[in-house]
Amino acid sequence: MLQTGETAPDFELPDQHGERVRLSDLLSTGPVVLFFYPAALSPGCTREACHFRDIVAEFAGRGAAILGISGDDVRKQKQFDDRHRLGYPLLSDDGGAIARAYGIARRIPGLPAKRATFVIGGDRRVLAAVHSEINMNVHADKALAALPK
Repeated sequence: MLQTGETAPDFELPDQHGERVRLSDLLSTGPVVLFFYPAALSPGCTREACHFRDIVAEFAGRGAAILGISGDDVRKQKQFDDRHRLGYPLLSDDGGAIARAYGIARRIPGLPAKRATFVIGGDRRVLAAVHSEINMNVHADKALAALPK
């Protein structure tokens, strides 16, 4: 798994609207909080994504953008956003290439990526890495704590 201090791989993926999002483009304006979740619309992932949504103003106040990412297709990501009014990009890593690049793909084919969050600075260095499969709220809370005030 990618750890604090390592360089985050750049990528470009479609969001829930089918628009391409490139990590390096977002990093040019400030840090990015990238959280991987196993499955859109599942109970745990909904709790996690809604917690990020509920404190999005605090992230914005620190100049950080939020990106959610899972192996779900664009259509399911749109359903997830529409149902819960998340309001930030949800990226489709259909095929799991980005999960593999970040070291969170599971060894058993067909299983979704592990739950993980990375706070990434403008130089693409990982400022914090949060790995917890069961505590959904710790991801947003620890990511926010890792950002300079």
